[in-house]
Amino acid sequence: MLIQTESTPNPATLKFLPGREVMGMGTRDFATPEEAEASPLAAALFALGDVEGVFFGYDFVSVTAAPGVAWSDLKPQVLGVLLDHFAGNMPLFATGSAAGIEILDEVADDPADADIVAQIRELIETRVRPAVANDGGDIVYRGFNKGTVFLKMQGACSGCPSSSATLKHGIESLLKHYVPEVTAVQAV
Repeated sequence: MLIQTESTPNPATLKFLPGREVMGMGTRDFATPEEAEASPLAAALFALGDVEGVFFGYDFVSVTAAPGVAWSDLKPQVLGVLLDHFAGNMPLFATGSAAGIEILDEVADDPADADIVAQIRELIETRVRPAVANDGGDIVYRGFNKGTVFLKMQGACSGCPSSSATLKHGIESLLKHYVPEVTAVQAV
């Protein structure tokens, strides 16, 4: 089995592509070893000791190294864990638990803004999320209130030095262009 590796805009994060589906639907972000207990793979990656984030996308796993850790040292260890997991056809989540489900708080949308919210959601799904996934992360709609769109950055995008620029200059500009009611975009 060959696992390809790609860099991301976040120098602390690498994107690993096992050449097969990782998560059929949705994404999952693990920011702590405690959260990672829901997944044998995420737990094994955190157990390496030098990992501070794991993100599962459709066909990739993004891993964020702890500050000061050199990828030249960590990468072979991560590849070993990923190879063992995927070659052994191990489950992504622990059985018998709902721990694989992540419920995130949302800003309540005003029902009067339903058309605006639908436009925003479609732009995020069709234009923004695919581009962000290419960089090893995800962006999730959290709400719309008084002209402000609330988004959550995950995976390689969370903590990336360029994420605020991406949010303000890329995503905000796109949304303002297509949906004039949008006045700002804010990360939550």
